[in-house]
Amino acid sequence: MKNRPFRVRLGYALDGVRVVWQREASFRTQCMLAFAALGVTAIVQPGYLWTALVVAAIALVLALELINSALEDVIDKLHPQIAPEMKRAKDAAAAAVLIASLGALVIGAAMLAACVLR
Repeated sequence: MKNRPFRVRLGYALDGVRVVWQREASFRTQCMLAFAALGVTAIVQPGYLWTALVVAAIALVLALELINSALEDVIDKLHPQIAPEMKRAKDAAAAAVLIASLGALVIGAAMLAACVLR
């Protein structure tokens, strides 16, 4: 799989997004929230810096959601039984998504506050 043409590697990545979209309700929810955040940002027009922060926060949350899904799939395949170590790993990955989501929420609230107060 290494050293394939870019188009092929891009196809693999898009397949990954498609599979996670189909299988993970949390990813679909995060995508809908991302579109809502982009819509609010487009309406408010906060400027380039705030827009970049919102886009970066969205990208981080969605990327971590994809990593969380990949980790869960690997753990479930390699160790289908419930084990404390596996649960901790899955919980930690979910916590990473939660922390990024809370950070994105703070960025959105700060952006709105800055726009209202200008």
